[in-house]
Amino acid sequence: MSNFVFVIDTNKQPLDPIPPGQARRLLNQGKAAVYRRYPFTIIFKYAVDNPRRSEHQLKIDPGSKVTGLAIVQGDRVIWGAEIQHRGQQIKNDLEARKAVRRNRRNRQTRYRRPPIKNRGKRQRSARRLAPSLKSRVHNVMTWVNRIKRYVPITGISQELIRFDTQKLVNPEVMGIKYQQGELFGYEVREYLLEKWSRQCAYCGATNTRLEIDHLHPRSKGGSDKISNLVISCHDCNQSKSDRDIQEFLAQKPDTLNRVLAQVKQPLKDAAACNCSRWTLFNELQQTGLPVEVGTGGRTKYNRIRLGFDKQHWLDSACVGIVDQLILMTKQPLLIVAKGWGNRQMCITNKHGFPIRYRERQKTFFGFQTGDMVKAKLPKGKFAGTHVGRLTVRKSGVFEMITHIGKVSPVRHKYCQAMHRNDGYMYRFSTIVQ
Repeated sequence: MSNFVFVIDTNKQPLDPIPPGQARRLLNQGKAAVYRRYPFTIIFKYAVDNPRRSEHQLKIDPGSKVTGLAIVQGDRVIWGAEIQHRGQQIKNDLEARKAVRRNRRNRQTRYRRPPIKNRGKRQRSARRLAPSLKSRVHNVMTWVNRIKRYVPITGISQELIRFDTQKLVNPEVMGIKYQQGELFGYEVREYLLEKWSRQCAYCGATNTRLEIDHLHPRSKGGSDKISNLVISCHDCNQSKSDRDIQEFLAQKPDTLNRVLAQVKQPLKDAAACNCSRWTLFNELQQTGLPVEVGTGGRTKYNRIRLGFDKQHWLDSACVGIVDQLILMTKQPLLIVAKGWGNRQMCITNKHGFPIRYRERQKTFFGFQTGDMVKAKLPKGKFAGTHVGRLTVRKSGVFEMITHIGKVSPVRHKYCQAMHRNDGYMYRFSTIVQ
């Protein structure tokens, strides 16, 4: 079962989404045409007066790396998507730019006096978000506004989750030192499940009962700090018993090094959700639609009660007050934020020295980097039909990124445009069983 198809009339008035089979019949009969590929939208060739519209709730499960979206019509989930953010990439790019600029300043180059606007200390707003966090909010709002154009949305639901990072680090904190609530029981387990990708830290087992384990046992002085906790299956937990991690994995040095390295990962994902949650909530309120908020505990309770798998788009469908849900789709749209490129004037080497200019021209042979295309390659290692995001070259020999990886070379004469660059890459997930 695939996502429902968005529908607009000839006046671009949003109508109720329809099943893929019905949309296919309308296209074959010539009553509609394809208006947009991602999200798939058709446009009627006639106007619809006084259309009957159902209530549609757009539900959002914000995350640091992936945000889930779902459209619920009554008690039916008719559309789902997952947005993969690029916050870490933005952070890395800014750090690389900073290093290049510092390198340039330290070289013996002509001194250029800074403009007047840049002199002195600039005042920054207390509510300012870092670019990596701001991009997460902008990605969600881009898709909220896009969906509003094609679906008669009547309300929005957001999971207003808050990770208590102080409680995660030091569970014993209390009194004057700590006055931020009591979410430890839920947050520690949820945080560990996300940190260890919902699999055993020792053997990698999935789809089994997972338990919280102490690397340094409490019976030998170990604490409940998050840096001393991992997720393990029942068998590994029993096998480890009260032994220290060094003793338990003495015969598996690779696994030991991997576990110890992952334990040291910071709480940046939890902090990212905390910093951006209210900014996103305020942005959603600017849409003029009623915004419902729900807690992470209620979302998890609804998902377990309904028997859904742990997926971001299914989590979003379970946000808020939910009695029952019927999945009308099991193949969500996967969206990867790619951005619109950069404004870098030249390409530098690893030492920060410019080596060549960037090509000023963006479009070659009718294509530009970021276009989603279908390529039918007649021969070679990648012979067959491929759909993916294009990287153009002046020579006309392009590259393509697909769900299986990089496909190259792809000549322009074999490419057929499907969706022009809009800053995202698209594909559909495998069908959920």
